Amino acid sequence: MKTTNKQFDVAVIGAGPAGMMAAIRAAKLGASVVLIEKNRLFGKKLLMTGKGRCNITNAKYSDQDFISKLGKNGKFLFSSLNNFGPKDVTTFFKQNGLETKTERGGRVFPVSNNANDVVDVLRNNLQKFNVEIKSGKKIKELSTKDEKIESVNFAKGKICAKNFIICTGGKSYSSTGSTGDGYEWTNKLGHTIIPPSPALVPLVTKGSWAKQLQGLSLKNVQLNVFQDNKKRQSRFGEMLFTHQGISGPIVLDVSKEIGKLLRKGKVLVKIDLKPALDWTKLDKRLQRDLETEAKKDFKNYLPSLLPKKMIDVFIKLSQIKPDKKLHSIDKTERKKIAHLLKELTFEVKELAGFDQAIITSGGVDLREVDSKTMRSRKIENLFFAGEILDLDGPTGGFNLQICWSTGFAAGTNAAEK
Repeated sequence: MKTTNKQFDVAVIGAGPAGMMAAIRAAKLGASVVLIEKNRLFGKKLLMTGKGRCNITNAKYSDQDFISKLGKNGKFLFSSLNNFGPKDVTTFFKQNGLETKTERGGRVFPVSNNANDVVDVLRNNLQKFNVEIKSGKKIKELSTKDEKIESVNFAKGKICAKNFIICTGGKSYSSTGSTGDGYEWTNKLGHTIIPPSPALVPLVTKGSWAKQLQGLSLKNVQLNVFQDNKKRQSRFGEMLFTHQGISGPIVLDVSKEIGKLLRKGKVLVKIDLKPALDWTKLDKRLQRDLETEAKKDFKNYLPSLLPKKMIDVFIKLSQIKPDKKLHSIDKTERKKIAHLLKELTFEVKELAGFDQAIITSGGVDLREVDSKTMRSRKIENLFFAGEILDLDGPTGGFNLQICWSTGFAAGTNAAEK
């Protein structure tokens, strides 16, 4: 595609959710807008969200509670969330013909369960408001003059604009084009970059037995994170065993904090398979079972406690012979069974890495960005939106809402400026 030297009002770099929303909003307000994307296709990462269903937002929380879910940096989102929050997002898609539904935990999905439909709405709006598209364009550098960006330069040609919005995402799922380019450009422009790290990412555990449970999903379990014999984090819900260790919603949600803890030392994850029973109640149940089913083999009793796929591993960990009769199990062995049910323990080796991370933690230092307008405090005509900012949240639609809200704010203010 031939590159033009004509000047636009707004140039948006990156055609993910934040970038497309920023371009749509700026164009709707009457600005001439160009959207630049190095991939041929738009919204590649968006198509992967929610396992291809696209969890577009979370409708469960008030603005204040939503912000609290984002941690210490959450207050940065207050203004943009107030101007374009979860209700506004669902209204936007509904007005464009996409019905949504709310599932467990306030997660909002298209009724169609198809992320392509979300991307189609965004593409149609880009076309409707005459956003000029430059896809398959790899940026060489951003040219500056008098502390302002003058143009986006390519190997051949350049694009000039009055204002620029960087929405290049982080480093997660690099196969989709998120390779951290925006960090490099932004740093050269004088911005501080909080070191990026994987977030919402599976854990690699030490030992081999987690691999034997690969593919097994556990529901309604409690995950507890320990360091130096102190409980640091806790989550309740669903998890999954992988070829490297553990994953699933409750694991992803604590991965960011585990990453921080790993820098300080050893981290243990303990899974409570029977959170509805405290230690005393569980012990009483085991005593009752061992008495009432006294003639049963240990291996034939375990299906009443565990998923079938866990039994062989559980037997090995318990060091109790599989054909041992229940009436022969002594107090020490009973306590061992209880311990494995309440504290199935893994030592975390490391986070799985950016290639498996859903999002990136870190990015442009929020102190250098105006939270109301998303404008840089360093470069007069530069704005930011989306994952490139040092702002992230848990699973459940929070991170896409960050993209929609900051993209809307950046597009609004870049157009008005």
